[in-house]
Amino acid sequence: MAVSKDDVRHIAGLARVGVPEERLDGLVAELNGILGHMDALERVPSRGLAEIADATRAGMPLGADERTSVPLVRARDEFAPLMRDGFFLVPRLATHDDAGDAS
Repeated sequence: MAVSKDDVRHIAGLARVGVPEERLDGLVAELNGILGHMDALERVPSRGLAEIADATRAGMPLGADERTSVPLVRARDEFAPLMRDGFFLVPRLATHDDAGDAS
């Protein structure tokens, strides 16, 4: 199977891509080259190769499960020293000092 200039024009039209007339010969040659490579790959005997590849493929080695102690509880004053009515009190950002009057 070979690609012609008309085929390239038709495909370019479907894709809504403009192809200048001087580029047609180059595109025809490139596409025919790709099809030639695909034809050569199609002739390679490959029956049973997938099963062989799967059988010889080594999986990722698994590491031993190790339990480490992670402290999940910290003193409240380490990350939010003040609370009021169940809410954390955090310092106001300097960029928001004037926002209180506007909101």
